[in-house]
Amino acid sequence: MSTVSTMHCSIFKSSKKDEMYLYIARPEATDNEAEAANPLEVLPEAMRVAFGRATFVMDLELTESRKLARVNVMHVIDSIETKGFFIQVPPEGLINPNAVAPEGLRGA
Repeated sequence: MSTVSTMHCSIFKSSKKDEMYLYIARPEATDNEAEAANPLEVLPEAMRVAFGRATFVMDLELTESRKLARVNVMHVIDSIETKGFFIQVPPEGLINPNAVAPEGLRGA
């Protein structure tokens, strides 16, 4: 499991898909303009194309105790440590709010 107690990351939103976000590691706060670098460089080519243009949303400090709205913070930290990035995709319900519920959930 992760040994990092705190991780600083930057979050970018996709120009091609609503509710899709890219989390990448950000060095400890520095004064130089690292923002000028292309954040999508960490992604495989096919994922870069699918993500589209990255628009900066915010910087965030991730810790084990931080709660994120749609994802487990430890999954985000682990993915950034192992792959260099984490992609948050929209929940199915946001893509198609009229989708038929799976068989086991009907009438519940």
